Amino acid sequence: MALKAVLLDSLLVAGVAATWFGVAGFARLRAPLDRLHCVSFVNLVAGTALAAAAFANDGLSNRSLTVLFIVALSVLTGAATAHATGRAFMQRGAAE
Repeated sequence: MALKAVLLDSLLVAGVAATWFGVAGFARLRAPLDRLHCVSFVNLVAGTALAAAAFANDGLSNRSLTVLFIVALSVLTGAATAHATGRAFMQRGAAE
């Protein structure tokens, strides 16, 4: 039981660390297109860690599959939104 708790804590700490890493990158980068990469990074890495924690805690259950579906949908729509935003920046000439 202790190994499961360590695994869950490690996955959740990895998700939080990825989020803070993305925040630091977002604050450091100046160009809007570069900042989009930080948002996508947080969405993918923290979401994956959260989904892995759900599977480690529940196994194959309705709740873990729901978390996986939400993360996958977030990654897919986040990529499309980042692409559309980047294209809008490029067309407006604001991506400098």
